Amino acid sequence: MSTPEHRHTIILERLAAHDAVTVSALSEELGVSAVTIRKDLKQLEDRGLLYRTHGGARRGNPYVTDRPVSEKAQIRAEEKERIGRAAAALIAPRDSVLFASGTTVHAVARQLAARAEARQLTAVTSAMDVAQDLARIPRAEVLLLGGIVRPSSSSVVGPYAVEFLSEHACDKLILGVDGFDLDFGLTTTSALEAELNQAMMRAAQWTIVVADASKFGRRGFRRICATEDVDLVVTDQDVDPEAVRRLEADGIEVQVA
Repeated sequence: MSTPEHRHTIILERLAAHDAVTVSALSEELGVSAVTIRKDLKQLEDRGLLYRTHGGARRGNPYVTDRPVSEKAQIRAEEKERIGRAAAALIAPRDSVLFASGTTVHAVARQLAARAEARQLTAVTSAMDVAQDLARIPRAEVLLLGGIVRPSSSSVVGPYAVEFLSEHACDKLILGVDGFDLDFGLTTTSALEAELNQAMMRAAQWTIVVADASKFGRRGFRRICATEDVDLVVTDQDVDPEAVRRLEADGIEVQVA
């Protein structure tokens, strides 16, 4: 029977040779179940040695800030889709909703667009990919903010977007983050992104944070807000139970998808 250490060595050797691996190929080569391989990949991801994708993994550190959006979308893709489905269920017909940028926020937009029913939804977003998906919803009105384009997030930032938001009020904000430190707060890698996120929070009555478990315990370059400034957090099953306990003790609702 293979040991975890042996499997991890083989997985890293295959990544060094090919840059990517699949769960099915590793399962067959190592003679273990797909469930076991997924656990191995998660342990290696936690050590910063690879990042998981849909059906496999790729080599490298998943948190390099200049990684293309297409690659960021593959990181913990299954978890993001579950989070997106749960967060989409929180949006009611006739809601006015702000959508920040990020791959998890985009997952929420995809889930909304995949629903068959038409809905009267007013959406405001800084993210171009989010706007494209939301525009597919019948009877939805989508406003795309203008500003300086950030290729790393396929979104805009800057004073034009902040000024626009000062004249509007929305029911909800779907906010993604780069880091979620219970003591330091919510963070992002860009100062301009943080300023826009803060303006979005001021314009929204209810802030919903969508963040997979890997974001917890991390700090980005610029703080967006304190933890207690958010209303609800949607995360995945790998989240630390102690983090959930502390958030709920502060009166913040947590949904685990």
